Amino acid sequence: MKDFDHFDYNKKASSRGRKQKNIIKRRILIGGIAVGILFFTLGTVFIVKKLAGGKEEPVEVAEIQEPEDDVKIEVVTGEPQEESEEATEQLEESEEDKTAKDPQTEVKVESGEVVDVGNLVSASTVGENSNITYGIDVSKFQGTIDWAKVASSGINFAMIRVGYRDSSTGEIKADTNAKYNMQEAEKNGIKIGAYFFSTAINSTEANEEATWVANYIAQYPITYPVGYNCEGFENSSSRQYNLTMDERSAVADAFLDAIYKAGYTPIFYASKNELTNDAKWNASSLEKKWKIWMAWYNQDTSAIATGPAYSGKCAMWQYTNQGTIPGISKKVDVDVAYFGYNGTETAKDTSERAVASADVEALMKFDAVEETVTAKSKTNLRDKPSQGADSTVKVTLLNGQTATRTGVSKSGWSRVVFEGGTYYAVSSYLTTDLSAAAQTAPSPTPETATDAAQAEQTPATTGFKTKFTDCNELITAKEIVNLRSKPSVTDADSQVVITLYNGMTATRTGINNEYGWSRIDYNGQTLYCVSSYIKVVE
Repeated sequence: MKDFDHFDYNKKASSRGRKQKNIIKRRILIGGIAVGILFFTLGTVFIVKKLAGGKEEPVEVAEIQEPEDDVKIEVVTGEPQEESEEATEQLEESEEDKTAKDPQTEVKVESGEVVDVGNLVSASTVGENSNITYGIDVSKFQGTIDWAKVASSGINFAMIRVGYRDSSTGEIKADTNAKYNMQEAEKNGIKIGAYFFSTAINSTEANEEATWVANYIAQYPITYPVGYNCEGFENSSSRQYNLTMDERSAVADAFLDAIYKAGYTPIFYASKNELTNDAKWNASSLEKKWKIWMAWYNQDTSAIATGPAYSGKCAMWQYTNQGTIPGISKKVDVDVAYFGYNGTETAKDTSERAVASADVEALMKFDAVEETVTAKSKTNLRDKPSQGADSTVKVTLLNGQTATRTGVSKSGWSRVVFEGGTYYAVSSYLTTDLSAAAQTAPSPTPETATDAAQAEQTPATTGFKTKFTDCNELITAKEIVNLRSKPSVTDADSQVVITLYNGMTATRTGINNEYGWSRIDYNGQTLYCVSSYIKVVE
């Protein structure tokens, strides 16, 4: 202001009156400028407050520099829920500044240190590139995966569910196949990402989840992002039911921020319907700071190379939940990422880790029991509750020999402990009546020593007659079932003719309750399957 006071508007004026007028003019001008500055400042604060959500805290305006074109990924242009099993199973922002920052800019933080916010969307130490890469996201609901076959299919990466917070108890639980999936994906050269199914209700719980995840994955080479997945929050039974959109978004931001600070690249998962126009999340803010993983199904897959028809930013697109991938028996989510990596990360914890085993009960719930059983005649005890090629017979239980049954599944299997080992047997072949005499086949021949029924007598086959009670009803698989040429899984002549999936129908023409087999008519062929794997179509 000192220089301003000495400014002379009319140097040619010399009279005192003229000078007095000039002084008055200067004072008016100074006053006008001061008032203008005041209103400009108030207006700026008002606008910044509005952009910050109306908070009353003092606002510091940081200097925003010009964008760097090569910092972030942006897909030009553009409902699902994750796995329904997950939603069923799972059914305070911290005091530090969490304002979303544009990954194209540099922002000065309180310490005065300049942070390249582009690094907040990528914590890679091996170098991120703009290659299009293809992946899957899996959990225990895909069962035991043959990762060698997955690798041979051309899949580049896998986003593996590592855990979830129980929607009822709030307890954090590991996905029972997570470590096995990470171990086997790594072994077969598939780059690994991870995700967590959250039901956190505040930033404290979000940080707890992120810390748990970082510790759980520390011994594995996590190259792709670590995702925040949150669904079912509009269900009245959800822990998050009463949270506002702002509160939910703040929880997600807290989780992702903690994941970044742990050294992993964060990514936020939601459906297109939830993201568009900030319908369920503050997507326009979240996408400025974190990668977005968008789910949008049944779209034209020819657009995969250019990206989905979405107005926001999408770094990864989950474009189907009905993918068929070699090595995975169930349908699987398939993803395309609009980025890749120049190498594979090293695990943050390089200490020796335990070998992980697959959870063979992942696709089958067993209700706990504690009872002694024996075989009605004789039955095979297997390493998995399956009669498929992936299951191995470990021992045969004879009538009179006892085992402890510890679990029963509605799918028709029993978990038993025999001579110190845990095995699985078809429930219909077991009995709790330890005094019952061994059941015999209609004729004493060696073929009765199978763990299934004897072959039905037909002109085209030989063997012993299994009595089928005639019926006529439409059936489908509960999940998946093999239709065989004979009602046996051990007879060398019993071949799998076709696999029936849930939704595919066939006609059951006969049922044998003694051995648990059904006679099926499928496309004019007479085939056989285990009855407990099918259900009548209402």
